[in-house]
Amino acid sequence: MSLGQGTAIALGAKEMSHFKRRKIKNLISMVAATAATGVGLFFLCWILFTLFNRGFGAMHLDLLTKMTPPPGADGGLLNAIVGSLLMILVSTLIAAPVGVIAGIYLAEYGKNSRLANTIRFINDILLSAPSIVIGLFIYTVVVATLQHFSGWAGSIALAIIAMPIIVRTTENMLLLVPTEMREAAYGLGASQRKTVFTVSLIAAKNGILTGILLAVARISGETAPLLFTALNNQFWSLNMNQPMANLPVVIFQYAMSPYENWQGIAWAGAALITLAVLSLNIITRAVFKQSKY
Repeated sequence: MSLGQGTAIALGAKEMSHFKRRKIKNLISMVAATAATGVGLFFLCWILFTLFNRGFGAMHLDLLTKMTPPPGADGGLLNAIVGSLLMILVSTLIAAPVGVIAGIYLAEYGKNSRLANTIRFINDILLSAPSIVIGLFIYTVVVATLQHFSGWAGSIALAIIAMPIIVRTTENMLLLVPTEMREAAYGLGASQRKTVFTVSLIAAKNGILTGILLAVARISGETAPLLFTALNNQFWSLNMNQPMANLPVVIFQYAMSPYENWQGIAWAGAALITLAVLSLNIITRAVFKQSKY
């Protein structure tokens, strides 16, 4: 055997040994990842099973047709459901335009300017800020100033929570639009404003809608900021300038109560809000799946 052949054999054995080590490491990583996924899915399924088992058992027609009851009486969640929907609608109408416009500026106009980088930094802070801090901020600025709780204050708090999600999603979706599409529009004589609104936004509309729906799903179950802002209302009210009933706070208060009928209503409300959030997430996944350029 020549020296060259011996060297080739040695190198081949070394490569085989390295390949086996990589296979073993890959197998260990796959087993660990699968086990972690299994643990997460186990607890998720456990939570959903318990929630739906207790929640569906407490559901009845009165839940959607009657007001929140006093202790020991029959009732439902009509005022809380309507109050939550109203505040989510108002907060979305506040957050969506501001978030989309800010995302357009960051992706199309600001780029890497100092102002754009500052906005991104503040947006990242808001994304990770605890919702109770935002609720306390709105309590100090709005509730304490006006000296009363209100649906408007709750809507503003929810809008601040939703806005960073919409800003980030809008910017990312616009950055995914191919540069060639913008260049083609410029080549045809279109201005930057016309290119943004007739090319970039049209191409990214599904992704932007996804971000808005995700933001709505995010704020649907928020309790802490509403405790400081909208508080609650046991009666029917569409007056946004007064305390307003909402599902998260009703669920929190009823679940902590010693009354069995309140606890049943809390389980049913939790099941309703979970179904709503799950439905929104499924819709966003379907929309995102179709969002291709």
